[in-house]
Amino acid sequence: MRNQLIKSLEYKQSLDMMYMAKDGSISKRRINVLQVGEHSFRAYCFLRQSKRTFTIDNVLALVPLIRKESMVI
Repeated sequence: MRNQLIKSLEYKQSLDMMYMAKDGSISKRRINVLQVGEHSFRAYCFLRQSKRTFTIDNVLALVPLIRKESMVI
C-alpha cells in the first residue's frame, strides 16, 4: 500500500481510496497524496476539501484515476 502511495505522489496521480476510520466506519474518498511517512500519509481529500492525515494500515483499497485524453479533430 505504501509503495502505491509513493508512486502516486511521484506521478501526481489522484486516487480513489476506501478508508476505515478509527470508529470502524468506511468511506470512499478521492485524494491527492502530498507526503508519505512510515505509518501515515498526508493528502488533499476532495470529500472534506482539506488536507488530512491518514493511517496507512486503515487504507482498504487504492485505485488510480485514469484521465482520458480528449481528442481534438
